[in-house]
Amino acid sequence: MAAAAAAAAEPASLAHLHNSGHSGGSGGTPGSQSIGGAVPVLFCFSVFARPSTVPHGAGHELLIQKFLSLYGDQIDMHRKFVVQLFAEEWGQYVDLPKGFLVSERCKVRLVPLQIQLTTLGNLTPSSTVFFCCDMQERFRPAIKYFGDIISVGQRLLQGARILGIPVIVTEQYPKGLGSTVQEIDLTGVKLVLPKTKFSMVLPEVEAALAEIPGVRSVVLFGVETHVCIQQTALELVGRGVEVHIVADATSSRSMMDRMFALERLARTGIIVTTSEAVLLQLVADKDHPKFKEIQNLIKASAPESGLLSKV
Repeated sequence: MAAAAAAAAEPASLAHLHNSGHSGGSGGTPGSQSIGGAVPVLFCFSVFARPSTVPHGAGHELLIQKFLSLYGDQIDMHRKFVVQLFAEEWGQYVDLPKGFLVSERCKVRLVPLQIQLTTLGNLTPSSTVFFCCDMQERFRPAIKYFGDIISVGQRLLQGARILGIPVIVTEQYPKGLGSTVQEIDLTGVKLVLPKTKFSMVLPEVEAALAEIPGVRSVVLFGVETHVCIQQTALELVGRGVEVHIVADATSSRSMMDRMFALERLARTGIIVTTSEAVLLQLVADKDHPKFKEIQNLIKASAPESGLLSKV
C-alpha cells in the first residue's frame, strides 16, 4: 500500500472528473471481502460520513460519482479536490493511489484544497459549441440594443460556419413569440429547438452535445441576459462545461438586470467576453488557415454601439 500510495492521483476539479473517465491498475484495502459484487464503502466529506456500496472493481470515477450523488448539493464544483483512502497500516488517510480499484471494504474521503480552480478560458474550434438563445422577432421592440446584438450574433454565426463550429439555437415559445429574426442566417446550424423553460439545456440539447466529441466550451449569446442566458450558463457550468458569454451579443429589457446578471455570472467563474475576442481566440494565430476570413469578417462589421459600456 505504501508503494502504491506514493504514486497518488493528482488533485482535480469535480467538474472535470465528472466528464472524463479513469481506468487502469488495481488496488484494494484490508477488510471484508465483497458479497454479491457489491463492496461496502464509507464515504466521508466534511463532518459527514455515509455508508454505501459500489460495484466490485469500482475505480476513481465511480467513487467520484458516488460522492456527487451523496453530497452534490454541498460540493463546490469549481474547487480542486483529492480523494483519500484510509490506510490501516498508517492509521490515517493517504491520497488515493493511481489505478485504485475497490476490492474490499474501505473508507474514503473527499478533501477540498484551499486554492480555487482558475478558469483559463482557452477556446479551440474542435472543443467549442455556439449557443444562440431566443433571438426572436417579438423581442425586437422590448430588448435594449436589439439591433446591435442581432448584428453581432449574425457575425458570430458566420464565424462559426467559417471555422466549422456547431451551433445550437433555441426559440422561446415560438408559437407566441415568433421565430428567430430574419437577419440571423441559420444555414447549417446543428439544431433549432422550441422551448418553454428558460434554460437552453433541454434533453435534446444534452443529447446533441453528447454526440459532439470533446466539447469543453460553450460560447453563449442572445436574450435575456438575466433570465435565459443566466440559467443556461449556470446549468452548463454545473455539468462541467466552460461558458463564455458574449457581452456585445447579449441584452435584456433592463440594463440594470443585464449588468447585475453579468456581474453575478463573472463571479461564478463564467467568462464574460466580446465577439471579437472570441473569434480571434478561435483562430489564435495569423498563420491559421481561416485567419484572413475571420479578420475580414471583423473588419466588415459596423462600429460598436454603446452596449459594451453598459457591462
